[in-house]
Amino acid sequence: MNVHVKPPARGYGILVEPLSGPVRVFRNGVLLAESSAAKVMYETRLPPTVYFPRDDVLVPLSERVALQTFCPFKGTACYHDLKLEDERVDNAVWIYENTLPEAAGITGHVGFVQDDETQLDLGENTLTPPDSGNISGPLIDWLLREAAMLNTPESFTEALAEKLREQGVQLARLSVLAWSLHPMIAGKNYVWKRRSPEIIVTAPSYDLLSKPQYQNSPLRHVSQGLGGVRHRLHRDLPDDAFPILQDLRSEGATDYVAMPLPFSDGRTNVMTVASDHPDGFTTANLGLIFECSAVIARYYEVFMQRENAQSLLETYVGKRSGARVLGGEIRRGDGDEIDAAIMFCDLRNSTRLEEDLGRDAYIQLLNGFFETASTIVHDNGGEVLKFIGDAVLAVFPADPQKSYRARSQALASARAIVDALPELARDTGLAALQCATGLAYGSVTYGNVGSQERLDFTVIGRAANVAARLGEYGKTQGHQIVVSADVLKDPSNAIPLGEVELHNVSRPVNSYAIPTS
Repeated sequence: MNVHVKPPARGYGILVEPLSGPVRVFRNGVLLAESSAAKVMYETRLPPTVYFPRDDVLVPLSERVALQTFCPFKGTACYHDLKLEDERVDNAVWIYENTLPEAAGITGHVGFVQDDETQLDLGENTLTPPDSGNISGPLIDWLLREAAMLNTPESFTEALAEKLREQGVQLARLSVLAWSLHPMIAGKNYVWKRRSPEIIVTAPSYDLLSKPQYQNSPLRHVSQGLGGVRHRLHRDLPDDAFPILQDLRSEGATDYVAMPLPFSDGRTNVMTVASDHPDGFTTANLGLIFECSAVIARYYEVFMQRENAQSLLETYVGKRSGARVLGGEIRRGDGDEIDAAIMFCDLRNSTRLEEDLGRDAYIQLLNGFFETASTIVHDNGGEVLKFIGDAVLAVFPADPQKSYRARSQALASARAIVDALPELARDTGLAALQCATGLAYGSVTYGNVGSQERLDFTVIGRAANVAARLGEYGKTQGHQIVVSADVLKDPSNAIPLGEVELHNVSRPVNSYAIPTS
């Protein structure tokens, strides 16, 4: 009896050995392959796998199917169906047509997917499952302890690269692409280079996804679940090699690996490593990274979850409000009493505009109006709290020592929005656009209101009600901007409206209309 035993592991490794005598594989009693030149591969963490020379497979195989899998030590496995007399077995075998050097012994050999209907007859051979032991050491200890103290993805990326180099990994470049939940940013790409003093961070827009440099890149290949990528760059590259590989080779890289970095929500992010050592990465080098990749992925997932939470909060409730919610103001009633200028700006004639333009064109117009108003408010130190139908509610918190600054910022925003409407109208093919804006100043509660399970971060108070009602009043009088008297430091250039009775406001409000060109 020929007993094969994998020696105790010292780091990640693979070993290919020949088997003695005939070895057979069956499916429901049908002989699929028989060979006296079969081989067994022992690989850390995996059960022993038997490979047969292709010439010793006794049943026909299909052409390559779409399925591929990637191993940074063996290469890319291509799958085939088994074509039997009474059935076709999908994705039943795999072949490494072009293996990496570590697995050269199985090049062109066939592996059979093991299931309840497939039986392997080892003949006189006995396989002993590998004793993988535990791959541990300084890197693992660091990931379990010190790494948790790093609070940014940039600091973690830099420390991870340095730790890998400390463990003998000949690393010249490391990058991580993590997808985002952001209305404008597709994700974040963190790049460490040995010769660069700092982490390079890019935040590409969604336009990236349609650009050739992404379409023909390892990042797209891996993130779409097509498997990993490895290329020895000191050899001749295939004609269809990714363009970035030529760039890396010109920079001195000799080995490149792109591997999936899966998050728990199912998204596939990407980690790439490149070496400029003459021999590239060793199996132990990549094995260490591969073994730690799930833990590394969780660190980046935590970082991205926080960034995603912040970006989503800023998107839906505004930057200041988002920061407060993320800071822990998440209970009903949490909030502050503040003095603020409140702006309520409503696009006029919306019903008619939708009828004339059609739904799609109207929504495009509405988005343009909201974008214009939001940018102006932000540039003037305010914050858009929400969009209500075709209206914008914005707040300009006051500095107690400079209260008129918030009022002047709100008034400047109202005027700038009116001035921007003609261009928006031209872009939409309209003769004109008008808005109705109300401004008021006073004490409001700035915080959470709502039910126990559904909260809204907003402003509550008389000033908010007055601002909305002044905007409505302006519509009836043909004024685009109407303000309460306490908004104006100098009313000499405004049109006095006197004490105005407003719907559901208990006392008349001394008001002014602001002339617009």
